[in-house]
Amino acid sequence: MIIVGVDGSRTGLDAAGWAATEAALRRAPLTVAHAVPKWVCEETHGRYAEVGRWMREGAKTVLVSARDRALRERPEITVETLLLPGDPRSALVKAAEEAELLVVGSRGIGGMRGLLVGSVAYGVAAHAVTDVVLVRERPSTPQGEVVVGVDGSPGARPAIAFAFTESELRSARLRAVHAWAWPHPSGFEPADPDSERDALREMNELLAGYRDRHPGVDVVTEVVHGHPVEVLREAAKGSDLLVVGSHGHSQLAGMLMGSISQAMLHHAPCPLVVVRRGRA
Repeated sequence: MIIVGVDGSRTGLDAAGWAATEAALRRAPLTVAHAVPKWVCEETHGRYAEVGRWMREGAKTVLVSARDRALRERPEITVETLLLPGDPRSALVKAAEEAELLVVGSRGIGGMRGLLVGSVAYGVAAHAVTDVVLVRERPSTPQGEVVVGVDGSPGARPAIAFAFTESELRSARLRAVHAWAWPHPSGFEPADPDSERDALREMNELLAGYRDRHPGVDVVTEVVHGHPVEVLREAAKGSDLLVVGSHGHSQLAGMLMGSISQAMLHHAPCPLVVVRRGRA
């Protein structure tokens, strides 16, 4: 099952459309979910009953619009609607505990000007136990390429596994990208050529087992000089999907997401998958 959270915004509808295509690829049912304050589901009598009824009717309109959008994109899938009581972040996280994917738009109707990612999108990406897809921009013409960030950390392995599976589902090329730069007081400077070759060799060794399990996937490996956020943003321009792990080498104890995955929530130029550790 795939769950997509919607709120009546354009980005929510785009997320529903993306989730419908993914559900068709996986031959999985799709659930379209919308959250309202808990009291709205409970207040059927009393002084706020009319307000609660009005909000429930509005929620129904949101769900039907998103369901219709999903079915327009992929009419062959099964779509159900789900009204969730409570805060949308915690409600979506709980509803998606057994789901294959949780999909949300980058910003909804509650997004504040100047923010690149909404609080709901950030909240579910940080706290969900399942893999999360943030739909910011969908390429107008699919390029047939999935990009995955590889840094050699344990958190990269689930992301690599997810990316290979997704590339196979989409019959897409997989571009595995490793950002290689040597820290310097004034910023970053390129590493020496021998170290770069070692990094490329290690990445190919890491990918070897996945290539054996997915022999039909065309894989391109790259070691690129620069900061990981900039390198991944450039690599993912025009791609169908960018895949990152939830933690990397820069993780700190107690953090729910690594610094790179957090940054890509704001800067990914295409739909972004944050793969939770051990789920792929």
